[in-house]
Amino acid sequence: MNNATHVIVLMIPSGTHFELQAVEHAVVATGGAVLDHRNMPVPVTLSASRTVHNFHIACRDEAALSTRLRDISDLHRVDLALQPQSMRTRRYRLAVFDMDSTLIDCEVIDELADVAGVGHEVAAITARAMRGEVDFDESFRTRLALLKGLNSDAVAILADRLPIKEGLREMTTTLRARGMTLAIFSGGFLPIAKRLQQDFGFDEVVANALETKGGIVTGEVIPPIVNREYKAMALQALSDRLGIDVEQTIAVGDGANDLSMMALAGMGVAFHAKPAVRAASPIEVTFGGLDGICYLLGSEGEFATD
Repeated sequence: MNNATHVIVLMIPSGTHFELQAVEHAVVATGGAVLDHRNMPVPVTLSASRTVHNFHIACRDEAALSTRLRDISDLHRVDLALQPQSMRTRRYRLAVFDMDSTLIDCEVIDELADVAGVGHEVAAITARAMRGEVDFDESFRTRLALLKGLNSDAVAILADRLPIKEGLREMTTTLRARGMTLAIFSGGFLPIAKRLQQDFGFDEVVANALETKGGIVTGEVIPPIVNREYKAMALQALSDRLGIDVEQTIAVGDGANDLSMMALAGMGVAFHAKPAVRAASPIEVTFGGLDGICYLLGSEGEFATD
């Protein structure tokens, strides 16, 4: 394995039939060679949900191989991450995560809009904003204004029934056991992010305030808006405060407003991401759970447990 230049991480959801030879064929077709193959440990709580394999390879044409692997991924609905060895031997010390549609399986503002009776209108704007088709700040102001008059109890009710992405507990437990600082950088709302912080042990939270008066949402923006640029600045600022080189950070997100922080980090991961985000991200987890982040770190050890 001394001649290995890259590792391919293959994550196969349960019930998916996939021939491992397809990976070797893709490597050979682009002038490379598979030097070693290993079955990787999966947390006991998720062992019935997926299998994970590592292929240590000599890669001759990273761009061509990446294209082939993405085609295989989409065709067979498996995750394939091509990583240079340098990415897997780096010591990561900070991981930051988008919240809506990344840590949780919903867009909070859309859920609140449903309660307010403006769900379809707000959801359409959210979808365009996450695809990068409209200015995020303007879309946020418009959507928040539509929540004016909503009873703030709706926020607490939603916080009590958040649909959590699969693998969140296993991921946070493992990353914290590795000594990493965990942060939420969200264009959503602070009360929801704070609940996730409380429940899953995130160290830092950056999110938008939600102004209420007399128990009613005002619909007014309290600056700053946590947008694409703000997330990247927050990542740099937190890295500096912790004395961490930004190359030692991981940024995970799904929408256009996550792209700058993902590009700044030492490893940016598109998680269940919009097409434009997937296209801009060499590393992605599209069909598996958040535990997929842990398979990208280069550790050959077991997952941590509570």
